[in-house]
Amino acid sequence: MKSFLGALLGLWIVCGFGHADEITPLGHGLNLGNFLEAPHEGAWSDGRLLKESDFSTIQAAGFTVVRVPIRWAAHVGPGPDFTIDPTFLSRVDWVVAQAEKNHLQAILDYHNDDELMKHPDANGNRFVAIWKQIAGHYQTAPDSIFFELLNEPYGKLDAARWNALLARALAVVRETNPTRTVVVGPVQWNGIGSLKNLVLPENDRHLVVTFHYYSPMQFTHQGASWIEGSTPWLGTTWEATDKEKQAVLKDFAQADAWGKAHDRPLYMGEFGSFEKGDMASRARWTAFVARTAESSGFAWTYWEFCSGFGAYDPVINQWRLPLLQALLPKS
Repeated sequence: MKSFLGALLGLWIVCGFGHADEITPLGHGLNLGNFLEAPHEGAWSDGRLLKESDFSTIQAAGFTVVRVPIRWAAHVGPGPDFTIDPTFLSRVDWVVAQAEKNHLQAILDYHNDDELMKHPDANGNRFVAIWKQIAGHYQTAPDSIFFELLNEPYGKLDAARWNALLARALAVVRETNPTRTVVVGPVQWNGIGSLKNLVLPENDRHLVVTFHYYSPMQFTHQGASWIEGSTPWLGTTWEATDKEKQAVLKDFAQADAWGKAHDRPLYMGEFGSFEKGDMASRARWTAFVARTAESSGFAWTYWEFCSGFGAYDPVINQWRLPLLQALLPKS
């Protein structure tokens, strides 16, 4: 994988990340959202499951990475072992195999653990036990398989609790995967403004720091049923005015400054706009955010493949070309 992703490694070195040679570089990809992080696969995708052809379709379009959101916590037995259901683990193995077959990096992302966010002290041991199993299971996987410790910490999992818990989880991962690249993000839904509160083990240089970007929410989440008060946002456009672009540039400059100050490579793990927005605005916003990230040396994975934010239409089995070309102009 390092051979065809080496260009981004150069970007990380140019941007001043002196330890970039210790990290398998990331490229540009898609989130396989609304599949394995749903209550059960198909629940959020009208019964559609991930297919073998999805991976070849993604690779053929020019993407190099898939981020795989996974609701691990919904597929474990009781404590103290919290054993992962072998059938579900086999399904994740299939996803990993498809990614490898199609020369795609795969980020195994721990997603949608609401109980951990609500009651972090009571569920920390479960979280660590699950990661011990994941790490042991994939310890011989190639470097192209990344681990992401936790998607969007929020709620009662505040910065102090999260910094302590990530250190525990990372320690058990390192027992079996001492050099695997691990993705870690800050609290407040992986917000850029919370990077300042993230504490990482200084001697672990096999880490990539992630942030998510959906600003302005009134545009990217207009009409989203899970966001209270989003209906009045319907009709919001993004015209790429100087003011709109400056807001994005300011946010990314803040992230870039943090990354350089802490000598950590950054990765935009999620960004996207919901289908209720007009396509022209969605394409303009997507292209500007992606190019701005690239100019800062940030890898990215768009949210997501083929659901409400999707770049691909699963009904007619075709790419939504304005979004695809916004993401990959040469596609």
